[in-house]
Amino acid sequence: MSREELINTTRAILAKAGFDVSSVLSLRSICFDVVGRKDNTLLIIKILSNVDAFSRENAEELKVLAEVLEASPMLIGERSSSGPLEGGIVYSRFEIPIISNETLADHLLEEVPPFIFAAPGGLYVKLDGNLLREIRETRGISLGVLAETAGVSRRTIQMYEAGMGAMIDAAMRLEEFLDVPIVEPVNPFVRKNSEGVNEYEIRGDSLTQSVPLKCLLNLGFSVTPVTRSPFEALTRNPKVVMLTGLGNDEGKMTQRAIIASEISKIAHRQSVVIVEKKRDHDSIKSTAVISNDELIKMDDEKDLIDLVMERSRDQ
Repeated sequence: MSREELINTTRAILAKAGFDVSSVLSLRSICFDVVGRKDNTLLIIKILSNVDAFSRENAEELKVLAEVLEASPMLIGERSSSGPLEGGIVYSRFEIPIISNETLADHLLEEVPPFIFAAPGGLYVKLDGNLLREIRETRGISLGVLAETAGVSRRTIQMYEAGMGAMIDAAMRLEEFLDVPIVEPVNPFVRKNSEGVNEYEIRGDSLTQSVPLKCLLNLGFSVTPVTRSPFEALTRNPKVVMLTGLGNDEGKMTQRAIIASEISKIAHRQSVVIVEKKRDHDSIKSTAVISNDELIKMDDEKDLIDLVMERSRDQ
């Protein structure tokens, strides 16, 4: 299956499951291909035929975007150097969950979640550690008995109870012995806090030569530059997050502003492009267009937020 077919399949699955799904992002060298939202679940997805092509740099930016936008990052693919990605298994690369379209469809359309995750050393399942401990203590079963049953050490049983994943065979032996389901599904849409935002955030005017970014910092915003997205920075304060584009190449700016507009709507955020000189239009789709001169004259964050809100209506 070609990458284009993979992307279209992913979009079709999400749409059928009730997600609001973005168009296919046609820009090269960006860290994601599709954005989708359903209720409070926002997904930022990269799609590759061979997941080994997913770089650490892409993963780091994807994690930054996910944290700022309160989204779940994900990689969908067909295969790796080890072979095809199997259904019902959650893999990972650089701490980004990886699944196949088969697993995505089972999870969203058939309500059959994955129960297995791949990690160094093999395939594992997640146990309900609290339930395991409760059953052991209620029934008066010793750690030694459970350890002998599962073929592991007493310390390993304690680690299962503390949340460590278990090899599939060991988990099946425990379930059979206890006659209680203790294996939990794996959530492929898990969100993890990352230090990436703080690591890449601009700290002080001396760290950027960009006039617009300096202005945003002076207004009191936090600014995180990005290099593999349809915009150049994530601008935020406790109340608002803006996908921020910079530049004056009319064709490129318009294309990126349209894409940022679509993404911002799905992500429930705002988008803005900052240009050197005032343009005839105040917005491109729902992306506000603001000039450097307008930005320089602003006194505080509220001035920019109010103008972005005013100009972000579809034209």
